[in-house]
Amino acid sequence: MQSVMILGRQPALGLAELESLYGGAAIRPVGNSVAVVDVDPCLLAFDRLGGSVKFCKLLATLDTTVWRDIEDYLRKVAPDHSKAMPEGKLQLGLSVIGIDVNLRQLEASGLNLKKAIRKTGRSVRLVPNKALELNSAQVIHNHLTGVTGWELVFIRDGDKTIIAQTVKVQNIDAYARRDRERPKRDARVGMLPPKLAQIIVNIAVGKLSKSLLTSICDIPADSPIPRPLIDQTILDPFCGTGVILQEASLMGYQTYGTDLETRMIDYSQKNLAWLGLHHAMAPTCCRLEVGDATNHHWKTPINIVASETYLGRPFTDRPTPEVLTQTVADCNLIIKKFLRNLHPQLTKGTRLCLAIPAWQISPNDFKLLSLIDQIEDLGYNRVSFEHIGDQDLIYYRDNQIVARQLLVITRV
Repeated sequence: MQSVMILGRQPALGLAELESLYGGAAIRPVGNSVAVVDVDPCLLAFDRLGGSVKFCKLLATLDTTVWRDIEDYLRKVAPDHSKAMPEGKLQLGLSVIGIDVNLRQLEASGLNLKKAIRKTGRSVRLVPNKALELNSAQVIHNHLTGVTGWELVFIRDGDKTIIAQTVKVQNIDAYARRDRERPKRDARVGMLPPKLAQIIVNIAVGKLSKSLLTSICDIPADSPIPRPLIDQTILDPFCGTGVILQEASLMGYQTYGTDLETRMIDYSQKNLAWLGLHHAMAPTCCRLEVGDATNHHWKTPINIVASETYLGRPFTDRPTPEVLTQTVADCNLIIKKFLRNLHPQLTKGTRLCLAIPAWQISPNDFKLLSLIDQIEDLGYNRVSFEHIGDQDLIYYRDNQIVARQLLVITRV
């Protein structure tokens, strides 16, 4: 009953998300970009995961990583499996992660596998590989998760090979719509990607209770997964245009957003109303207020805090040391004042996930806020993860100066 999750561009964030929702004991990292999850596959809430791009079921584990041995195994078992699949032309795709094989060898193996299947009388089309791993767009375009689709994923696990079949991939079109078609966007306040917003919310929520786990196996493949109504309120004190509120609402949480600027509250209101029209979600589920996070008094209850805080000045070029020092000091002061103001308004144990700024001063080298080392003095404990280090929770792109560090804490 194990599942295999193929993690996204920054796999550490995907691991933190999975560990937060399902517990460290249920997660086993494999290589740099895969996690085996020991949770009933019917109960994996893949549609809410921002950090996992493919959801696969584990089919077999082989005691070899030699590609010729793997191909021999496939040629023996694939024909019988194909005969058990529904009628129609089969769509076959192959993806390889961490195994010593090149594109030419992979293509030859695919053609050999195609011949073996065709001997059973089944018609089959092989999806051509542009790289060793098919991306989400290729899986969707070629219907590889449909009833006659079949993407096999081969993953090196030490001296063994995991063979898995893709069940679902991230809905890249839905993410693009939520990101680009919202009526109000503002590049000047940052463009928080919906995937990262999902990760922030999931890490803030922590381990899911059994009552919130919906069996997807009881829902037809072409039907939407119903959104639970969760009697917990997620607060975003720096809500901006409402991306975190949007993703939390889609998960079924009550949401509460505040921002210093009236314009941002108006933008959030319009974006959430748009979301309600396009996702059958009542737009009245969110409380919105103008408020300065350093002195605002929020209404209770607040069960969870998920937010991208003040990130300081945007930089397209590397700032001078003097400008960077001043920017870091400004951000440190504002976020510390916010945490001090928030502390007495939370109950003990309330969990927070905050995207705070970090500055890439050279490739993969970051300037961090000093408040991180003072978090206990502010009345919070930092949450540690079993499978990743604190230094790995940074979202960035190679050419990006202002990055986002995920600070995960609980109120003491």
